[in-house]
Amino acid sequence: MKNIDYILEMDNIGKEFPGVKALDGVNFKVKRGEIHCLVGENGAGKSTLMKILSGVYPAGTFSGKVILNSEEQHYKNISDSEKAGISIIYQELALIPELTIYENIFFGHELKKGQFIDWNETIVQAKEMLKKIRVNINPETKVKDVGVGVQQLVEIGKSLSKNVKLLILDEPTAALSEVDCDNLLQILRDLKEQGVTCIMISHKLREVISIADTITVLRDGKTIVSIDATERKVEESEIIKHMVGREIEDIYPKRKDLKFGDICFELKNWTAFDPSKGNEILHNIDFHVYQGEIVGIAGLMGAGRTEMALSIFGNPKHYDLKGDLYLNGIKKNLNSPEKAIKEKIAYVTEDRKVNGLVLIQDIKFNTTLANLKQLLKGFFIDEHEEVNVANKLFNEVEMKARSIEQIVGTLSGGNQQKVSLAKWLFSAPNLLILDEPTRGIDVGAKFEIYTIMNELVKRGMSIIMISSELPEILGMSDRIYVMSDGNITGVIDAKDATEEKIMEMATA
Repeated sequence: MKNIDYILEMDNIGKEFPGVKALDGVNFKVKRGEIHCLVGENGAGKSTLMKILSGVYPAGTFSGKVILNSEEQHYKNISDSEKAGISIIYQELALIPELTIYENIFFGHELKKGQFIDWNETIVQAKEMLKKIRVNINPETKVKDVGVGVQQLVEIGKSLSKNVKLLILDEPTAALSEVDCDNLLQILRDLKEQGVTCIMISHKLREVISIADTITVLRDGKTIVSIDATERKVEESEIIKHMVGREIEDIYPKRKDLKFGDICFELKNWTAFDPSKGNEILHNIDFHVYQGEIVGIAGLMGAGRTEMALSIFGNPKHYDLKGDLYLNGIKKNLNSPEKAIKEKIAYVTEDRKVNGLVLIQDIKFNTTLANLKQLLKGFFIDEHEEVNVANKLFNEVEMKARSIEQIVGTLSGGNQQKVSLAKWLFSAPNLLILDEPTRGIDVGAKFEIYTIMNELVKRGMSIIMISSELPEILGMSDRIYVMSDGNITGVIDAKDATEEKIMEMATA
């Protein structure tokens, strides 16, 4: 029998929080020099397991054993795990925007000459690190001046500068474009060739299949299966079945008997100038949506998709706008989000944690936040009606939570997204703009969001969906607009669209 060299063994790991068993006898083994993907629904225990491994949850706060390089470990904090060669990169990047790239790479473990930081050597080594991660950029550039794809790679460079042996990446591609995703995955393959072992948590199953040597599935805090992806081809349907415990034949539920009404929303010669950047960000956009239609907007990062959505939704960034906007054939001037909401337009932001929700408040508070005027009884909120509304929407979007009193920050990503959706459904919109509606949520929750979208358009609502995931664009849209550098570079019926056609337009 072949003797397998495991760099990591986590045996019978258990972890409890008040009222919740997060991990229940999890076994997880990682071979030296492999890329091991850890998948599961939100709340399955993936991040908790990695926080135990990285020392966020110290020894004594969980049961079971952590064995690295054949020795049992007892980390008291992250510093202990880093000394052992473990580094973790979270979905929310831990960079300091105002500092340069080289300062961020060596932040916390600065290179010193005597008692002082050796800045010249820091820049030299930062350049070498950037070469290793294929980033051709001046290390003296401030982090705030580079895109999120480069920022993600800088985080990897920061980990490599600590002589990492086991690199953990928690949803590293969640906020990246297709091009940046491909670049990041190639760098992980390069690191594998250099002897670095990687553990990657991801909801993007196509990426998992393309890069994983081993795939481990967690469900409800337990290990369900580990699959050796080097021995045979693994299908998405197999992973999904293990993740959710049931078959999902088509993650993109189909709508039957599609019937669209008249044009309900239209932009003509729509142009936006951003005074803060001093440049034009949208150029003579012509765009329309039919009643009951899902219109997808595809494009690379920085193409202008979110900027267009914000310009429609009352222009909160105060762009200088030219052109005409029509609702049901009537020209409108929506110069504030309040006016947009009054005209039955809603916008579910791409960043639910920062701009979409109040995480320290409960589900009830967040659900009714966008339309409190409807709950007024004189000068006060009708609390009884607020509870009724929140419960109704709680059930409508099928949230998985204890009650409407649960704090939103304690919910999984998928359920937070459902709260964000419920908040805007309370405003009863005719046009719903969804910006990256399934970013960072698992396949089961995605299916539920897609089902809700289909039900909404069946009732006559229209949806504009911005997404960086081409399968999502192809699977859910009726028509697709493609943007590049603030321009509409193509429009195509979904039945005629392919990923290749969309990418050609997106890079025009």
